[in-house]
Amino acid sequence: MSFAPPAIHSFLPPHRTLMGPGPSDVPARILQAMARPTIGHLDPAFTDMMEQIKSLLRYAFQTGNKLTFPVSGPGSVGMETCFVNLVEPGDTVVVCINGVFGGRMLENVKRCGGIPIVVEDAWGAPVDPSKVEAAFDAHPEAKILAFVHAETSTGAQTDAAALGEIAHRYGALTIMDCVTSLGGTPVLIDQWGIDAAYSGSQKCLSCTPGLSPVTFSDRALDKVTHRTSPVQSWFMDLNLVLGYWSGDGKRTYHHTAPINPLYGLHEALVMLTEEGLERAWERHRTQHLALKAGLEAMGMTYVVDEAARLPQLNSVYIPHGVDDAAARSRLLNEFNLEIGAGLGALAGKIWRIGLMGYGARPENVAYCLKAIATVVDA
Repeated sequence: MSFAPPAIHSFLPPHRTLMGPGPSDVPARILQAMARPTIGHLDPAFTDMMEQIKSLLRYAFQTGNKLTFPVSGPGSVGMETCFVNLVEPGDTVVVCINGVFGGRMLENVKRCGGIPIVVEDAWGAPVDPSKVEAAFDAHPEAKILAFVHAETSTGAQTDAAALGEIAHRYGALTIMDCVTSLGGTPVLIDQWGIDAAYSGSQKCLSCTPGLSPVTFSDRALDKVTHRTSPVQSWFMDLNLVLGYWSGDGKRTYHHTAPINPLYGLHEALVMLTEEGLERAWERHRTQHLALKAGLEAMGMTYVVDEAARLPQLNSVYIPHGVDDAAARSRLLNEFNLEIGAGLGALAGKIWRIGLMGYGARPENVAYCLKAIATVVDA
């Protein structure tokens, strides 16, 4: 039996302005970097670039952790890498949930055989440190504290320094999700005492999706190397991955790295260093204030209190009488503008408007406000 080839031609995506919860707009400079010639993943030139990426990521994370590198996979794989390496069956883990992604942390703990102690806060609120303290008081055997620094489902930012101090006072390690915060607001791994953290390439770093920067402290690595049970994932086992990402001696083949996407991440991190972290944080803050002024002028209100509000992820209640899906469809089809819908309990009630990385520009803010005003007033 023979099959005729399908009548399908090259895919030409529409040009969108991406102002949802991610991915964010990717600048031409990064796309051009990804179009450079592919070389082997064990080529000395490529391994030299790998070392540069590790150094650049240490700057982005503000850490001296030797074990800092991008996992070959999206932020969810970075999350799993932290949990499968650090959580052993029977470990008690305090898990903070104040949105969708705290819930995913809980699922990881369960699948690793850990015993979760849940600290729950309202969606849109930051994690309450007093609840975390109470959880450790009640469960001094807890070995790990897991929390989301920047909750993408709501736009709430938690006081990571306070949680890190509590965990270390009780002798526990910390796992932090900073997928939406890295590059957009301060992430200070060493200063806050964070032992393991993961992020994503597609948000405030303005690269394409598919890579997850991670960093592990010496304390965390000691836990990994002294496990009493094998890591349940072969691909994410740091004991094996280290042989490829380590700069000591000859590299050991582990997997074929996503070569061209790593070119893009390298370029994105070079651009971040050229701008400087402090200036990048201030740019996100400045554009947030401009967007906030425009949205509030239209009568929209924010989900998150100002003190805990992420500048790069603006969650606002949908105006009364506006159909969520129809409005977002018009924005996409008439303005080529993407914004995010609410998740979980907030589905149909809020919009999530991203100002991430290259997308945090005055022209994007102006365009977004004009488009939303048109749709809301229709």
